Parts: sequence; C-alpha cells; structure tokens
Amino acid sequence: MTAKSPITPSEDAGAQRQHPVVYTKEFKLAAVARLKDGKQTAQALANELGVRRNQLYKWAKVLEQNGPEASFTSRGRKPESEESELARVKRELSRVKEDFELLKKLEASFARMKR
Repeated sequence: MTAKSPITPSEDAGAQRQHPVVYTKEFKLAAVARLKDGKQTAQALANELGVRRNQLYKWAKVLEQNGPEASFTSRGRKPESEESELARVKRELSRVKEDFELLKKLEASFARMKR
C-alpha cells in the first residue's frame, strides 16, 4: 500500500477518494477483547487503536452474534449470488431515490431558466 499525502484545507476533500483501512480478524478480536475487559473507556481505546468508537461496538456485536469462528471472515459486501433479494431491492431503491432527487433539482433549474 502506498502512503497518501494529507489533504490540505484548501483542497476539495471530495475530489480525492481515500481507500478504507482493512483490519485483520486478529486485530478485531483483540480490540473487542480489550473493549470487554473494561480497563479503558471505549473512546480511549478507539483513540489508541485509530478507529471510531462505534466501530468497536459494531465489531463486538458481530462477534456476539456469530461467534469467533464465523466472524470477520470476509471483506465487504457479499457477492450478488449470495446477497438477499431484500438487500438488492434496498440498494436499487436508494439509487432510484438519488436519481429522482437529481431530476427534481434539474427540473427546478430548467424552470428558472425559462423565466
């Protein structure tokens, strides 16, 4: 992985896409174990590890639901063949809503231009 230069305030933060950090299964298991032992607050642990506090809680929830063997086994979204119909429909609905909002803005813009 190559190091990225930090974005200065004058640059458009949306112009550069930063790749997400990928944490290993061992890292996540150790982080959750430290969260559960209660020796540090969740925020202090998150700051030390360089993750968001809510991410620690998400990892703990996944670990609790699936157990250590089935947790953190893959990266990212499931392949479409394994994805549920509901998840596909929700994702498509989200895209359609975004398109609809864009079309409404364009329509309003064209209406102003005609005046």
